[in-house]
Amino acid sequence: QVQLVQSGGGSVRPGESLRLSCRTSGDTDSRYCMAWLRQAPGKGREGVATMALSGGEQVYADSVKGRFTISRDNAEDTLYLQMNNLNIEDTGTYYCATDLCPARWNWLSPSSWGWWGRGTQVTVSS
Repeated sequence: QVQLVQSGGGSVRPGESLRLSCRTSGDTDSRYCMAWLRQAPGKGREGVATMALSGGEQVYADSVKGRFTISRDNAEDTLYLQMNNLNIEDTGTYYCATDLCPARWNWLSPSSWGWWGRGTQVTVSS
């Protein structure tokens, strides 16, 4: 069993930054990947960023490259998503997720993840 407890999020103006956190407990090891996904109002979930727990390889959605950074503090078992230069299109509910690493071409697919956090709201508005 894996549990993911999210924190962070909130309301900001365009251009500002936020950091999301996701504390992990349970049986994860170097075979696992961890991901951030989001769901905008009226849209389906989409992958934002994924990293492998072994080696730290990362993948980002094109829409967030250069603005978002996924990282993990192994000592704290906590995954982070640093979001800089936020824009209105980044508004949505953000989820962390994990599972055994899927094939790399599925790293941003919402269907790749068996354990999910409850989500946290990010609102970007002027």
